[in-house]
Amino acid sequence: MLSQVSPVRWSAPEGRWTEPDLHLFPQDGHRYEILDGSLHVTPPADPRHDSMVESVVTTLRSAAPPGWWVCARLGIEMGTSNLVPDVTVLRPHSSGSIWVDPADVALVVEIESEETRRYDRLLKPAVYAAAGIPAYWRVEAGPVLRVHALVGESYQALEDADGQVELDSPYPIRVNPAQWR
Repeated sequence: MLSQVSPVRWSAPEGRWTEPDLHLFPQDGHRYEILDGSLHVTPPADPRHDSMVESVVTTLRSAAPPGWWVCARLGIEMGTSNLVPDVTVLRPHSSGSIWVDPADVALVVEIESEETRRYDRLLKPAVYAAAGIPAYWRVEAGPVLRVHALVGESYQALEDADGQVELDSPYPIRVNPAQWR
């Protein structure tokens, strides 16, 4: 007689979602994040998105001074939020923990997709800014790089680039979004 395998069952937490709750989910390509105690799930990225993430990581790593870290999909813990940017640049002497402290983060980059457009333009930047992360880049279709810097408690748009541009943050770097594919 064959035994029946029943699916693993879990239930939502009483109250807010927290970082330990994220360990309930399978490694299935979806991105599971917590925004102010609420669960947010995005579908798996398509190959073009993944290629763009790798291009941005390569560009940032090639210019990184010694001790700086450039990571794809590294989580940041910010109070009641646990977000996972597409790319994170960490300052030297960062903690190296699984969920990094925003004080260690110099730059976050989001590669926009149809499924994440509003999230990447409105919600995530507000949380990153409130956590004090000094720089935010968003890469839109084209590709076009939108460069933002923290001014007070929110991001101010500094530059839009679809060709070569020289930037000072997170460190001196020359980027050409037209080459990111």
